[in-house]
Amino acid sequence: MATKPPEHVVVVGAGIVGLSTAWFLQERGVQVTVLERSAVASGSSWGNAGWLTPGMAIPLAEPAVLRYGIKAVLDPAAPLHVPLRVDPGLWSFLLRFAARCTMPKWRWTMARLVPINRVALDAYDELERDPGLTVHTTRGSIIAAFREEEQAEALLTEFRQVREAGLELAYEPVDGDTVQELAPVVTDNVARGVRIDEQRFVDPGSFVEALGEAVRRRGGTIQEGAEVRGLRHGPGGVHVDVVGGTPVLADAVVLATGAWLPQLARRYGVRVQLRAGRGYSFSVPNPTLGDGQPAVRGPVYFPHERVICTPIGDRVRLGGTMEFQPADAPLDPKRIESIVDSARPLVRGLDLDDREDEWVGSRPVTVDGLPLVGPTKVPRVWVHGGHGMWGMCQGPATARMLAEYMVTGRAPEALRPLDPTR
Repeated sequence: MATKPPEHVVVVGAGIVGLSTAWFLQERGVQVTVLERSAVASGSSWGNAGWLTPGMAIPLAEPAVLRYGIKAVLDPAAPLHVPLRVDPGLWSFLLRFAARCTMPKWRWTMARLVPINRVALDAYDELERDPGLTVHTTRGSIIAAFREEEQAEALLTEFRQVREAGLELAYEPVDGDTVQELAPVVTDNVARGVRIDEQRFVDPGSFVEALGEAVRRRGGTIQEGAEVRGLRHGPGGVHVDVVGGTPVLADAVVLATGAWLPQLARRYGVRVQLRAGRGYSFSVPNPTLGDGQPAVRGPVYFPHERVICTPIGDRVRLGGTMEFQPADAPLDPKRIESIVDSARPLVRGLDLDDREDEWVGSRPVTVDGLPLVGPTKVPRVWVHGGHGMWGMCQGPATARMLAEYMVTGRAPEALRPLDPTR
């Protein structure tokens, strides 16, 4: 017997993942209510790099990560940082994660990400056809810059592996002079580069806020400051209990709470280990050069140092690092300083001391590198999250698939490996 499509769905979480889910459900005629404990775009959807780069959305667990292992524990300035503390859950996660840092397992995981990455930009195209969406993505290339030839070769090897996995990726190696022509902000310390074409970037906070407004204009309800305490099933559907507020009744619920997903999802059979991989960023002014052009015209990436630069309006966002700390832990100024120290020899013309918007965001990293998208073990409760660093890139694509699944009852093939109860 076919399952009746839901008429009203509550989405818990108002980041790019939750709001994309709401928008694509609306596209299929479903009424939506979005509950957000803080504010729209207040989590990882605000301060990230804003890169929509399907060819670079690859598994985090790969052999090179193991080289950072000891340094990650001992050096708080390392791009990957694991604070030394008593946390059995974290160390269990890291040991299982380390066991996946092999090429066979990388290839296995990459093969399951390829179907999502192939349609990631197409999902954005569908969102941007909404006349009510007032912020759009920018098309362009990303410049990866390296001090040494062998560092560039490591990225080129990775890109060849991405192609072997079946994902199209346009790129071209360039010399240091060409890097500086393409990205005048880069210093003479850079000797090699790779131009990665057919990519996009966006001001993530503005885009997600605009997406929230689009959901509202299409008849959806968004309640900010609505912290969900729990769910109660009854004959009328699912009652979503809100701290200090009135319960919301719906036919189904989608949990899209990012790094906080286990707090609600675990009780519904979602046991895949997930930890907060925290990233840091800040912004500085984007100066105008002699030719009247801004110093940073498009995204620049320093893969060896794990530092990103993205133009956001009249400013430049610099960010990086991966820190395994509790999702609600306070910002650690040392992590900001580590980005500054790494960036100083690599960029020119930017006043790295004139910082604003210092930020830390918690990205939901699963132990096996795959998102969690689909139904839980309890009827009418669904999960959407666990994209790690790639929620901005992959979130709309998996949202579109999930909305199709919820309305038709048929699981898209690409979602089968992402079963949240696996």
